[in-house]
Amino acid sequence: MALPRLTEQQIKEDPEQQLRNFKRTRDFLVAIDTDGCVTDNMNGKQMLIFHPQFMEFYGLWGIESYFREVAEYYNLFSVDRGCNRFIAIQLTLKALASREDVKRVLTEKHIELPDVKPLDEYIAYARENKLGLGNPSLEEFINKKNPTCFALYKLLGWSEAVNRTFPHISAKIPPFRGVKKCLELMAQYADIMVVSKTPYEDLANYWEAQGIADYVHVIAGQEMGSKAHHIEVAKKAGGYKDDHVLMIGDGGGDLKAVKENDGLFYPTPPGREQEAWDKFPEAFEAFIQEKYKGEFERKLLDDFDKALLRTPPWEKPGYDHINSYREKQEVRKALYEKLNPGGRLLIL
Repeated sequence: MALPRLTEQQIKEDPEQQLRNFKRTRDFLVAIDTDGCVTDNMNGKQMLIFHPQFMEFYGLWGIESYFREVAEYYNLFSVDRGCNRFIAIQLTLKALASREDVKRVLTEKHIELPDVKPLDEYIAYARENKLGLGNPSLEEFINKKNPTCFALYKLLGWSEAVNRTFPHISAKIPPFRGVKKCLELMAQYADIMVVSKTPYEDLANYWEAQGIADYVHVIAGQEMGSKAHHIEVAKKAGGYKDDHVLMIGDGGGDLKAVKENDGLFYPTPPGREQEAWDKFPEAFEAFIQEKYKGEFERKLLDDFDKALLRTPPWEKPGYDHINSYREKQEVRKALYEKLNPGGRLLIL
């Protein structure tokens, strides 16, 4: 890597040092997401780790089909795909609490949803203080604002458990075919940075293990602030022109992050990521020739917009919960059979 790897102590004390020390070497800047963009691990990450871990921590297995349906919608299939884990939990819990069908099942099975208020307060605190949403800022919030709140310690415990488990699954999933060649192409003309809401350590481990870390100048994880902040700092440090900044991503948050910085976006739509990487060299050629902005990008964005849902299934006419859950059942089964045989999964 162009910059030295951060130690655990540096991540806690000064996570933004890589961003601050960023130096421009090319005329263009490319920011790249990882999960679901460089590697096809989004479904596995959520279905095998995030969701079952949360149900285990909070005793929600009795509403597994409802929890998975809602959590998968926000994390994988909606315009919120790829949002921060704490935002996703906030959205999921509030959606579950608002549904009459879920309320009935909760009452019948004597199950209580976690109180979302402490999570709301933490998110508000992190935003007010311009902190990245992640374990370090959650620890800071607990220590400074609410050291006796058991609910927040439990939330932190879940997040730490996710971090310990995720690398074992992610390491088994290689980058999409052609990613390395695309990085080689980009490196000839652009400075490259990883921009993600995944913890820094997981990102660094993955990029190094896959032999692609040497192409990037900065690895920016959740401890270093939002994706928009990552791009903003690098863009200002390098003095890149607006149309010389490109973000490659698979979620609405990626698009928003680069547009907040007046840059351009190249989507890897869910389910069509390999196709997007196969076509990337053509798009990159348009980018470095300054022909990307305008009609070229607009067509890609229109196509991307159609790939992400804006209305959850439970709000649509004729909704049937069992049918909705079964729509993704084969995906879940295939993941469990491949990566966690014997793991707990409801089949309807």
